[in-house]
Amino acid sequence: MKVIAINGSPRAEGNTYLTIKAFAEELGKEGIETHILQAGSADIGGCSHCGCCMNAGQCQKPDEQFKTWSEILFHADGVFLAAPAYFGSIPGPMKSFLDRFFFQCLRSGIMYHKIGASMAVLRRAGGFTTVDDLNRYFLVSGMVIVTATSANLIHGANPGEVLQDTEGMDAVLKLARNMAWIMKMKEATKDRLPPPPFVKKPMMNFIR
Repeated sequence: MKVIAINGSPRAEGNTYLTIKAFAEELGKEGIETHILQAGSADIGGCSHCGCCMNAGQCQKPDEQFKTWSEILFHADGVFLAAPAYFGSIPGPMKSFLDRFFFQCLRSGIMYHKIGASMAVLRRAGGFTTVDDLNRYFLVSGMVIVTATSANLIHGANPGEVLQDTEGMDAVLKLARNMAWIMKMKEATKDRLPPPPFVKKPMMNFIR
């Protein structure tokens, strides 16, 4: 089984990376591989809402980086989103990627029932809204969201300071263990307890 972790920080090896690294190491103890996508510094434009992906099942913009990452995520068993809190939300490059990726999945249901977890990395404030923003992609996609036993927040300003946040790091490790448990449980019961099928939702406009 494989988890794809998306680093939403423009700093490739800052506190967000250290958070992902701790998460991945804990998953590794459970025999689960983690692959990191550095979305926070990627030059990926946002969704233009052209609607082409609704029929094609994949974004039609000529962007090889985006297509490659999409294929990697399509084959993932779980997704871990980690991002710093910039003005109480997700940094722009990561949001651009997530908007395009998850929008293209809405009609195909390819992310349906995959396992998702999120973590906000922050100096002081804005963590709860950032986690809410990250989890919203999971909710709309029908994914299973993993929880820890406290808020999915870890604090630190200078690189390395997240390692001193003992409560935050405890949440990271619990989140990883819970994710591993749910992924293994899903795998072990897939034949005995088949999941409900994906059904395309009806689309309507509230302005009649």
